Amino acid sequence: MTSLVRDPREIGGFDEEVDVLVVGLGVAGAATALEAARAGAETLVLERAGGGGGTSAMSGGVLYLGGGTALQRACGFEDDADEMHKYLMASVGEAPDAAKIRLYCDGSVALYDWVVAQGVPFKQTFYPGVSGEPPSDDGLVWSGSEQHMPFCEIARPAPRGHVPQLEHQTGPLLMQKLVAAVEESAAKVLTNTRCVALVQEPDGSVVGAIAETFGEPRRIRARRGVALTTGGFINNAEMLRDYAPLVPRCKIRVGADGDDGSGIQLGMAVGAATRHLDAASISLPATQPWGLKRGILINAQGQRFVNEDTYYGRLGEAALFHNDGRAWLVVDDEVFEKPDYPREVVAVGETPAELEQELGLPPGSFEATLALYNRHAAKGQDPVFHKVPGYLKPLTRPPFGAFDCTTEASIYAAFTLGGLATDVDGRVLDPAGEPIAGLYAAGRASSGISVGSYSSGLSLGDGLFFGRRAGRHAAAYAA
Repeated sequence: MTSLVRDPREIGGFDEEVDVLVVGLGVAGAATALEAARAGAETLVLERAGGGGGTSAMSGGVLYLGGGTALQRACGFEDDADEMHKYLMASVGEAPDAAKIRLYCDGSVALYDWVVAQGVPFKQTFYPGVSGEPPSDDGLVWSGSEQHMPFCEIARPAPRGHVPQLEHQTGPLLMQKLVAAVEESAAKVLTNTRCVALVQEPDGSVVGAIAETFGEPRRIRARRGVALTTGGFINNAEMLRDYAPLVPRCKIRVGADGDDGSGIQLGMAVGAATRHLDAASISLPATQPWGLKRGILINAQGQRFVNEDTYYGRLGEAALFHNDGRAWLVVDDEVFEKPDYPREVVAVGETPAELEQELGLPPGSFEATLALYNRHAAKGQDPVFHKVPGYLKPLTRPPFGAFDCTTEASIYAAFTLGGLATDVDGRVLDPAGEPIAGLYAAGRASSGISVGSYSSGLSLGDGLFFGRRAGRHAAAYAA
C-alpha cells in the first residue's frame, strides 16, 4: 500500500470518531455536509484552507438548472425535464452518464428551490445577452449552446443559467450562503486541515482518514463514510501531463490551490476507478463583443471549424482539442471592433490572398473558405455550420484582419472535468463497477455530468445535486 492508504491495525487507534467525514468545503462539500447533518449523522468537514469556498467561490456562480424552475417561469420561459435531458445528453460529450443526467434533470426544479432555501437570492429578471456570467444582477441567462446548431434542433431551447443576485462574479455570494448554512447546521468544520491518507480495512472498506492540522496528525474514524469533495486537478502538472496533455497550454487555469488532484489520488490509492480524466472545459472568449461573431474562425488549414455564434466553451474545445490550438478570427473593416479581451491583430491584407499569405496558410485555402462563406452569407445562409442569420454577413470590405486566437496569444481558460467513478448516490466505484464501501465523492473530484464538453453552471449544479445525494446516502449507510 502507498502512503495515501493506511491499515487501521497499524495506526494505533483513532483520535476521534464521526459518522460522516467530508473532505473539502466547496459547493459539493457544503451540499454533502448539509444533507448528512440534517439526516442526523454526526458530520465533520475538513478544509485545507483557512475557510470554505474553494474554486466554487472563485467561479462566476452560475448554476445550470432547468425543467421549469420558479425563476424560469417568472421570466416567461417554458422548459421541462425532458427537453433539458435531450440537450444535456447531446451536448456534454461522448458516453454521457445517462442515469445521472436523467436524475439531474428530473430533480433540477427541486434543487433550485433548495438553493433558495439556503438563503441564496435570485433576481427574477432575464439578461438577454449570450453569457455565462451577466454584467448585471439579473438572475437568468443563456449559459450554453441551446440556441445554436446542432442543439436547437435536438431540444427546445431555454435559458438555464441561474445566477445569484449580484453584479458580475457571484461565486463568492453563493459560497458565503452555503458555508453559513453549514456553520448553522450540526456539522462541524475544521479548517487548515488536510486529508493526507485514507484508512482502509483489509476487506477494502474505507473507515476513516488521516489528517494534518499545521503538521499535527489526526486519526479520524468515519463510521458511515468518507466523502471526497476536493475539486479537480487543474493545478497538478504531473496529472495534466499524464491525462490531459493539451490543457497545460492554456494560459488561465481555473481553480483554487486545492485543485491539485489530491482527492482523486486518494480514491485511486484505495482502488477506485476513474472516468474521463482527459476531459476539460476550455473557454475561448474570441467573439466578445458579440459583433465579432460576424467574423469567421479558421484553423491552420484556412478552414472554418465551428459556428462562431456558439458558446465560448464550445469554441475553446473545438480550437484546442480538434485544431491543436491553431485558430484565427478573421474580420473585414466593417466587422472589426476592439475585442473585450486582449487580442492582437497578427495579419492584415487588402485581399483574402494577402491575408492568407501573411498567416502562412496553404495557398488558396482561405480564399476558397471565404468565397464559399460569402456566397451563402449573402443569402442569409450558412450550410456548413448553420450560424444564425443575425450574425451572417459577407466579409467583403477590405482591409481584412486576423485576430490571434492561438493558445500562445489568446485567453484559453481551463479546468478539468474527469475524476473518480461514482454512481448516482456518490458511491465511489472500483474498476469492476462495484462500490467501495464507505467511500463517496462529488463535485470535480468525481466524473459528473460533463464528460467532454461543457455549459456554464454544470460544475456547481452537479456538485450540489450529487453532493446532496452522497450526504444522504452516507448518513444512512451502516457498515
